[in-house]
Amino acid sequence: MRPSGRELDQMRDVSIETGFTKHAEGSALIKMGDTHVLCTATIEDRVPPFIKGSGLGWVTAEYGMLPRATNTRMRREAASGKQGGRTVEIQRLIGRALRAGVDRVALGERQITVDCDVLQADGGTRCASITGGWVALRLAVNKLMKAGDVISDPLVDPVAAISCGIYAGQPVLDLDYPEDSEAGVDGNFIMLGSGKLIEIQMSAEGSVFSRAQMDQLMDLAEKGVSELAAAQLAASK
Repeated sequence: MRPSGRELDQMRDVSIETGFTKHAEGSALIKMGDTHVLCTATIEDRVPPFIKGSGLGWVTAEYGMLPRATNTRMRREAASGKQGGRTVEIQRLIGRALRAGVDRVALGERQITVDCDVLQADGGTRCASITGGWVALRLAVNKLMKAGDVISDPLVDPVAAISCGIYAGQPVLDLDYPEDSEAGVDGNFIMLGSGKLIEIQMSAEGSVFSRAQMDQLMDLAEKGVSELAAAQLAASK
């Protein structure tokens, strides 16, 4: 029995509210259970120096957690003058995950920055950030297409992410914090809506896993991502 009472292959309730902020070209508040992340997308007519003049677009991301997103207050990273290693690793993951679903030639020489701010954390914040970040990106690209700035759709497929792990000896989908903190094996699966893989972050913590268990987790991840992709498309119409 999972602490939440969910079935092994049951995700937390997912909701995506678009147009959550006034000024961003695209915005979405994603809720995956008690994990809530605000994602905004900003369009800029510039690109990093290393691709300037190439005709290619760029998608990047920034990630952060509010001080009371967790059970105890965390100090703002700005107060220490630098980002922590976890923050840097997560925002790089979000950026390269989202770029995997973008035709950068079709996007043209412009940059879209996706900001992911965790309002409340209960496990799976990076997965929620990627999933909600794609919706914000989709809305921003819709504005470019409506204005005629982009001719062909540069978003080739939804990008979504879900966590899976081995909890109490059983493969489970979409770990919340009580499961994540106790899981012997956990991983993050980032995929296109079509089911093609972008990245897997998988590790054993106090346990090991077999090839058969890995296959079970892959099956769960495919189920979860297909459900998330459907929610993304419904929210961004």
